[in-house]
Amino acid sequence: MFTTARHLVIDAYRARSARPAEALEEPAEAAAAADTIDGTDTIDAALSAAIVTDALQALTPAHRAVLIDYFYRGRTAAEIAVERGLPAGTARSRVFYALRALRLALQERGVTGP
Repeated sequence: MFTTARHLVIDAYRARSARPAEALEEPAEAAAAADTIDGTDTIDAALSAAIVTDALQALTPAHRAVLIDYFYRGRTAAEIAVERGLPAGTARSRVFYALRALRLALQERGVTGP
């Protein structure tokens, strides 16, 4: 009986490792599998992430790049200006107008906020 159980475990391991990593779980299934992350419902978090991603795609490439640098990479407007070869004032105003455009894109998708 031990030998049979061992073979079943080995077969299951080999079947999992034979699949490519990105084919293990679909994002919706992964979100539904876990109950919560830090007290936040993972399905709500996944939907919010999808909405924000969709809204970011609606922005111009320059605005999208600045917001990704600013929020996701944690760079300041001065660092963005140096990295992208922009004047500091241009980088600050681009962040401001990109946030305004993102807010409008989110409102178009039914997201309301403070």
